[in-house]
Amino acid sequence: MSIAAINEQLLRAIGVGVALLDLDTLRLRFCNDTFREWFGEIEVGQHLIDLFSGFDVEALKEALNGEGRYNTETTFRLRRRTMTIAMAFNRALDGDEAIAVLVCQNISRIKELESMIDSYSMMVERNTREIKREKEQVEKLLLNMMPRSVYEEYKTFGIVTPRLYDPVAVVCLDFIGFAEMVTAHDPGVIVSELNDIYTAFDRIGEQFGCARIRAVGDLYIGVAGMPDPTEDHAQSAANAAVRFLRYLKQRNATHPIQWTCRVGIAAGPVVGSVVGVQKYIYDVFGPAVVHASRLRYHAGPMQIVGNRALIDRLDDQYVARPSGQAELTEGRKEDVFAIEAEVAAAQDT
Repeated sequence: MSIAAINEQLLRAIGVGVALLDLDTLRLRFCNDTFREWFGEIEVGQHLIDLFSGFDVEALKEALNGEGRYNTETTFRLRRRTMTIAMAFNRALDGDEAIAVLVCQNISRIKELESMIDSYSMMVERNTREIKREKEQVEKLLLNMMPRSVYEEYKTFGIVTPRLYDPVAVVCLDFIGFAEMVTAHDPGVIVSELNDIYTAFDRIGEQFGCARIRAVGDLYIGVAGMPDPTEDHAQSAANAAVRFLRYLKQRNATHPIQWTCRVGIAAGPVVGSVVGVQKYIYDVFGPAVVHASRLRYHAGPMQIVGNRALIDRLDDQYVARPSGQAELTEGRKEDVFAIEAEVAAAQDT
């Protein structure tokens, strides 16, 4: 077997197509069997354009006359399969004649792998975006359920250490005649009304540093002075409560459904923690919550009632008058005070 035959078999074994072109005319002078298998029956003397339509001849000549090499790719159908061939032209000499050596390699599998990698990368990127969006939604939901510092602790350690906060101010509000309103109106209307009212309360509370902890039906509970202690927690709670009443009065003036509430505010200690394992929720409980809840029953329509601990921490912008006694702690009665909301609201911003 001749050296030429051996070389031909080696080229076929590694899947390389080889051709020689006249550099001046770009006509075929030689091609091996692999080249013929890929590009069909080819005759010596054929022009490059006859083999590859749309080929940039000028770019090829410029590159070969300059750097002496030119690389490109071509894609075509071969027996129901799409093939991609990498084509490398290199300038050479055959005696005094300039020729171009064309070496072709089948890179179809590489292209398929690249396409698969691109598809996988796009899928990963899309899934990453979806996971990020879901994570943001979960974070937003959790931040609606608990203070950020508590959320950060829960995210880092998976648990929340129960903490005593003392003192804080708790606002407890409910609506008079709520049960009758529920039966008298469409459920969707009641839910829509509560959504509007509680959204407004949340914004007011955020403005004055009184965060909502719980809203169950007609019961709304907010706390000022936690998780970060503040000296003006009583003032913040009172400010928020007064604005709650003002908002309802303004709303009632333009809405057919009239909402009348009563508010209890108490200063004292509470414990804050995440309660539950599956349907968990951040909650506060303790003397201040119990006292605020009981105080609201001593408040008249659209009235705010507070305990002595709260009144002692308010400044001169509030006017409080004695309103009897209430059993805030089992077996012990304490003085309660009605806060003049109209007087306090006179300095509303």
